[in-house]
Amino acid sequence: MKRKAMLIDIPRCENCGACEEACKEQNKLPENDDNGLSAYTYTKVREIKGHNVRRLCMHCNDPACLSVCPVNAFTKNPEGAVVYNANRCMGCRYCMVACPFGIPRFEWDRANPKISKCVFCFSRISKGGQPACAEACPVEATVFGDRDDVIKLARERIKAEPGKYIDHIYGLNEVGGTSVVYISSVPFGQLGFPTNVEPVPLPQLTWKILKQVPNVVTLGALMLGGIYWITRRREEVARFEEQQQKEQKERETR
Repeated sequence: MKRKAMLIDIPRCENCGACEEACKEQNKLPENDDNGLSAYTYTKVREIKGHNVRRLCMHCNDPACLSVCPVNAFTKNPEGAVVYNANRCMGCRYCMVACPFGIPRFEWDRANPKISKCVFCFSRISKGGQPACAEACPVEATVFGDRDDVIKLARERIKAEPGKYIDHIYGLNEVGGTSVVYISSVPFGQLGFPTNVEPVPLPQLTWKILKQVPNVVTLGALMLGGIYWITRRREEVARFEEQQQKEQKERETR
């Protein structure tokens, strides 16, 4: 199974709403007037400085949400989808903190809340289909296929119209690569995309830090042990001197 990906061509998007409607229908989400992503809106197009920017889960190649989940509620599938299992979720919201793109949302209005996000229409792509949003797009602003082919298409569009696009495929390398990639006519930082993310998967950075924990703990234990020994030694010396003074006074009063 080849890994899949989705190209979102920001300059092509006409903000027709077809992708949003298809997503709502596919996932049986309520119709509402959400201004952005929410527990009940998995994808949203917003106009930012004259550009129609569609956001959804990036489906990272090495997802931070998966790495921090203590109950394995997330699964990364060979097709590229990061799928969420609500039956496993305990509502800790670690995934919300870990995600560099701020994607997972919480059902704050429910008595037994869970996390919600796009699952890349896994039930469709696992059978050879494509996500509902990509199928619904009338102008190929959203294109789905094998990741290699999608990246090739993005490069071809940039090369064919260099005055229309900047030479940057967002998601090609960010956080180790994602299954949703973008091309744009302006720098992505101007459109609200995080641009300070590392080109390596975030879980790898986490483990580099965690590997140092045993050394830190050992050093800390030695330091605390030394402080404890010094403190106890000072207390013993003080008690000894106090006893000596007491005995000296008793001898003087005899």
